Amino acid sequence: MSNEPTSAPTGASPGTPTGASPAPDAAAWVRTARGALTRYRVMAWITGVMLLLLTVEMALKYVLHAGGYDAEGELRPVLGAWIAYAHGWIYVLYLATVFQLWSTLRWPLGRLVTMAAAGVVPVMSFVLERRVHADADTRIAAAARTSA
Repeated sequence: MSNEPTSAPTGASPGTPTGASPAPDAAAWVRTARGALTRYRVMAWITGVMLLLLTVEMALKYVLHAGGYDAEGELRPVLGAWIAYAHGWIYVLYLATVFQLWSTLRWPLGRLVTMAAAGVVPVMSFVLERRVHADADTRIAAAARTSA
C-alpha cells in the first residue's frame, strides 16, 4: 500500500501541487490564526484573574471562615457568590478559545489537555499563555513569511 494521500489537502486548488497551497489561503490562515491567538490570550488572562479571585474567596471562606455562617449553618461567601458563577462561565468561553487555537494550529492532543487544565490550576494560565503565545507566534510568523 502507498502512504501517499488520495486527495489534495483542504484549500488546495486542482492546479496546485499537493504540498503547496495558494497564497490567498495561506494569508487567510495567518489572519485566522492571529485572531485565534489574540482571543486565547485575552481569555487566558481573564480566566487566570477570575481563578485567582476564586482561590482567594475559597481560602477566606473555608480556611479563615471570614464570611461567617448564615441562619442554616452554611458558610457565607466573603467576596460574593458571583465569582464562582463568573469563573465557571468564563472557563467555558476559555475552553472554546483553547479549542479554536488548538485546531487552527493543529497541535497534538497533549497540548489541548494542558491548555484546558491551565484554566483550573491557579497561576498556570499566565505561565502557559506566555509559552503558547511564543510557540504560536513563531509558527504564524513563519507562515506569514512563506505566504508573502
